Amino acid sequence: MGNPQAGEATLEEQCVARNMRMTEQRRVIARVLEAASDHPDVEELYRRASAIDPRISLSTVYRTVNLFEEAGLITKHDFKDGRARFEQNPDEHHDHLIDVRSGKVIEFRNEEIEAIQELIAKKLGYKLVDHRLELYGIPLKTDTPKD
Repeated sequence: MGNPQAGEATLEEQCVARNMRMTEQRRVIARVLEAASDHPDVEELYRRASAIDPRISLSTVYRTVNLFEEAGLITKHDFKDGRARFEQNPDEHHDHLIDVRSGKVIEFRNEEIEAIQELIAKKLGYKLVDHRLELYGIPLKTDTPKD
């Protein structure tokens, strides 16, 4: 995620291009989403946005993320932790590994996994047009006791 590369439209610019009315509060929320690298939920987005503009309400954040999602600008994830989490639509496809203990979300891309998914779809008579892969795990113990 992070900031757009040179020549890429910001989330704010993408909203304007879709003729969305961009209030100052929506602009703040768009900037917060764009700066996020951790897949925040609505409450976390609210915390970050209201730190910038205290007039932003939780309901404004809910309405704004719904609007951005309906416009196809952000993706909603349910990483089985009971909270809807959001990220700006990535420029390149990636998958997620979720640490079930800490809730940390790690983005990754693996060409072998991508190829296997294409192969499975083809064997079943389909052309893959989209997919989402979420792996859930716990960290391997790295500190083993010494004798």
